[in-house]
Amino acid sequence: MAFSLYSLIQAALLCVNAVAVLHEDRFLNKIGWGVDQGVGGFGDDPGIKTQMMNLVRSVRTVMRVPLIGVNSVCIVLLLLFG
Repeated sequence: MAFSLYSLIQAALLCVNAVAVLHEDRFLNKIGWGVDQGVGGFGDDPGIKTQMMNLVRSVRTVMRVPLIGVNSVCIVLLLLFG
């Protein structure tokens, strides 16, 4: 199997899928990355943990619907071209 642009896009798609399916109550709260864990003061710079949680929440919110279409296209391409 050759390393190509398609395989790189497919790997990125799998990573975004992995972030999109993370469940807050079942997984993120258990490792201390829940909503109530990142409370900071006014004017404080957010830490790396808070920024990562904002990224996870944003991906889950924004990419949920487009991922359905992108995954469908990827599956059809794999079925057609192997």
